[in-house]
Amino acid sequence: MSEHVKVERGGGVLAITLNRPERRNAITVAMYAALADAIESAATDPDVRVITIRGEGQDFAAGNDLADFLATEQRADEEIPVWRLLRLLAANQVPLVAAVHGNCVGIGTTMLLHCDLVIADDSARFSMPFVDLGLVPEAASSLLFPRLAGRRRAARYLLLAEVFGVDEAMDIGLVSHHAGEGLLAARLEKVIDALLAKPPEAMRQTQRLLRMGAPDDVLERMKLESGLFAERLASAEVKQAIAAFFQRRRA
Repeated sequence: MSEHVKVERGGGVLAITLNRPERRNAITVAMYAALADAIESAATDPDVRVITIRGEGQDFAAGNDLADFLATEQRADEEIPVWRLLRLLAANQVPLVAAVHGNCVGIGTTMLLHCDLVIADDSARFSMPFVDLGLVPEAASSLLFPRLAGRRRAARYLLLAEVFGVDEAMDIGLVSHHAGEGLLAARLEKVIDALLAKPPEAMRQTQRLLRMGAPDDVLERMKLESGLFAERLASAEVKQAIAAFFQRRRA
């Protein structure tokens, strides 16, 4: 387990917290491995009835830690931690609830496509700047966002990397519950309590039915995206785009 991913079990809940607030919860390779291990463990634990994921500090997740990501050899291999996590999210059969606030960048937004319920407060800001970094989308977002929001809105998010807030996220269906200022944790607890009060097997079967028919398409798109993503990482365009990103941060 990574020290930057906190996993707690109890009362039927597997609670995952991205715990790297000093870096806005930017996700490292080690964190991806820890997240994948946590999601995988829930599949074989009959006591886990709900999975939650949230971020410590001011942001949910600032996407990939680019320096860490580039320092690690990346291939289109499905066993790379990030690809393993995404496959597990797509195949997950335990109700998964995210509570988001602050910046949700890149995979901080795309992972929400694989959650069953998403609670967001007024501070939430969603963005997917893959093209700006010379990259392509991941998490099957190139398939799922057009299905969710329509092709034109998806183009705004994925080609132009437009930032959008909780109201727009609610409008397109990315977010299921809007929490007022300071009420995110309370709204999450209310949703958890409601899920735990349901007959557990009926809830699991319904969750599977809601996802039925989608995993094959999603996994195929993930495979396509991961191959292109790995190719892009090796390109001069990515190196230039990421160098420009770090230069802007230093300015």
